Amino acid sequence: MPKGQPWWQVKLRQKGYRMTVPRKAILDLLNRSSKHPTAEDVFFTVHARCPAIGLTTVYRTLESLEEMGIIRKLDFGDGRSRYEISGGPRWRYHQHLFCTRCKRVTDYMDFVTKEEKLLEEIGSALSKKYKFEIFSHQLHFYGLCERCRRTTLPPRKRPRLKGKEEK
Repeated sequence: MPKGQPWWQVKLRQKGYRMTVPRKAILDLLNRSSKHPTAEDVFFTVHARCPAIGLTTVYRTLESLEEMGIIRKLDFGDGRSRYEISGGPRWRYHQHLFCTRCKRVTDYMDFVTKEEKLLEEIGSALSKKYKFEIFSHQLHFYGLCERCRRTTLPPRKRPRLKGKEEK
């Protein structure tokens, strides 16, 4: 890869695409982000720097980058797709924890080696049984993050200490 050139620029060129202003702006944003922005989040950030880029362009660009395998579209079932970079030298296989209350997404990498092996076995068995070619999968865990649990669940009763009288 040429010095100073992002990996996705090489991948775009290999697939016969060129680096457009919207692609560069969106990929730069996703590469810098530790969050999983929605298309609207991407639009507001990119549009602030490049006012000529509209929401439709952002949606089309995200879709084409996903089709090229440069980004991943994440669906947590809340009606808002989120996006993340899907490759490159710093990217590591990971999965997600999704808080159904505050919508926070936490990446985790614990147990991924075991998960990868198990999901490979499951995918292989499903492919054979149903003669189905699997391209990808998503595994997410849904629940409440620590902060939301503290504000949602009733506080535990404190145990009474033996030998102390209440005042």
